[in-house]
Amino acid sequence: MATPHISAKTGDIAEHVIMPGDPLRAEFIAKNWLTDLKLVSRVRNVLAYTGRYNHTDITLMASGMGMPSIGIYSWELFKVYGVQKILRVGTCGTYSSSLSLMDVVLADYAWTNSNFAACQSGKPQQTAYPSPELNNHLEATALVLETTLPKARVHTTDVFYQEPNISERWLAQSSEVDVVDMESFALFYTAARFQRQAATLLTVTDSLVTGEGLNAYDRQQALVPMIELALNAFSSDNLANTP
Repeated sequence: MATPHISAKTGDIAEHVIMPGDPLRAEFIAKNWLTDLKLVSRVRNVLAYTGRYNHTDITLMASGMGMPSIGIYSWELFKVYGVQKILRVGTCGTYSSSLSLMDVVLADYAWTNSNFAACQSGKPQQTAYPSPELNNHLEATALVLETTLPKARVHTTDVFYQEPNISERWLAQSSEVDVVDMESFALFYTAARFQRQAATLLTVTDSLVTGEGLNAYDRQQALVPMIELALNAFSSDNLANTP
């Protein structure tokens, strides 16, 4: 059944979805790692592909940027298409000098100064958590792949471009969070609403400490370790051990 934002037919979306923000990144992952590939939705050019990885059906679908966007797509995927797990694979900026460019982190929780929850349900909420089962499984998969995967406290913000005095204030107050993104809170909040599983992997592409950042080419190449971790976590060999 199609929605206003997803044109896929019933059964076209797998139960397990890997969700980058960028539609072209979803296409890049799908075309380079999946077999038996099918484009199942392209409403507004938010591309969704379903294929197979290690004999497992997986959908790659973009979330767009920001909480309103991922809130729409995750809601429809959980409610209409029966998706059981969504794994966000995204980028982040770091507030911490202990994290370097290209590090991959696992979201421990997401805190936001947004009113997303209050607007959605009338109940203010500032912190949302990923699914413990899925986080544990990602950590176990990282161990098998011999990949370092530290946990990070995520600040999910509504605003990418801030006035300098605001950015400096956040950096000074960042002892409570490690990295910043724009989607994780809404994904975790929506998954909890439907009692489904969600988690976030992030690659550090910008440092708010040093001002360093990756260029467009390096960003794509830097994401490969995170992509392969996500795909292996959802592969048939590993899913059998996931609650």
